[in-house]
Amino acid sequence: MKKQWMFWALAFLITLSAAYYQRITGPTYPRKGTLINNNTILKYKLTRSSDTGKDLNIKIPITNNTKGFLFYKRYNTSDDFTVIEMKNRKDTLIAAMPSQPPAGKLYYTIRLKPEGQNNWATEKPVVVRFKGTVPAWVLIPHIFFMFLAMFFSNFTGLLALGKRNKQMKYAVITLAITIIGGLFLGPVVQKYAFGELWTGVPFGWDLTDNKLLIGFIGWLVAVFANYKKERRGWFIFAAILTLIVYSIPHSMFGSQLDYNSGVIKQG
Repeated sequence: MKKQWMFWALAFLITLSAAYYQRITGPTYPRKGTLINNNTILKYKLTRSSDTGKDLNIKIPITNNTKGFLFYKRYNTSDDFTVIEMKNRKDTLIAAMPSQPPAGKLYYTIRLKPEGQNNWATEKPVVVRFKGTVPAWVLIPHIFFMFLAMFFSNFTGLLALGKRNKQMKYAVITLAITIIGGLFLGPVVQKYAFGELWTGVPFGWDLTDNKLLIGFIGWLVAVFANYKKERRGWFIFAAILTLIVYSIPHSMFGSQLDYNSGVIKQG
């Protein structure tokens, strides 16, 4: 147990860093930006993920009589842009976009004209994806178990690097938690969100499902490789593989509704 607390602490820090990275990356997290309005710097967020079944309100803070227009259309279609003049509600410009079916996407941008200026400022286009509502009872445990799996993955890899005991024990724990959080709860989350249990190989190319599968296989191989004889390199390999998997932003190349065919595709 001597100095083992250092492995626990380092594993926790690595996991915390990965959680933060996942929080600020990926195509579904809000795009943050700043706007200079009446010599005041205002911060805003543009939504990139929303639950289906309700209109999506887009809000931009302002400090004066700034005018704003919202332009949107269905993603990857030949639709013309729908243009809506944003309404001023207590120093906030607001406009609503219609809800889309699960995996449906809208492509939108905002044009602003501060009072007293002749030039329009156009914000970078944003794509928002709609999904079914995922109940907290399955979403929270799924997220918890996935990061718990990464924590034990990091810890096991560090034990292997330090040539410590009980590597096999924690490798099995890592594998078990990955199965619970990823292979059991993950498909349930996917079913609620997009109507499909699994969209990775062999049924599709959803990157989130496939990177989970890769991480699971990595630890499965590592456990079996150490079943009769210690091969620490496999634990280190599986831990590094898991880090690489978690470094890929969540929901990249995910489910997307093809408006022409009505079929949900991946990528």
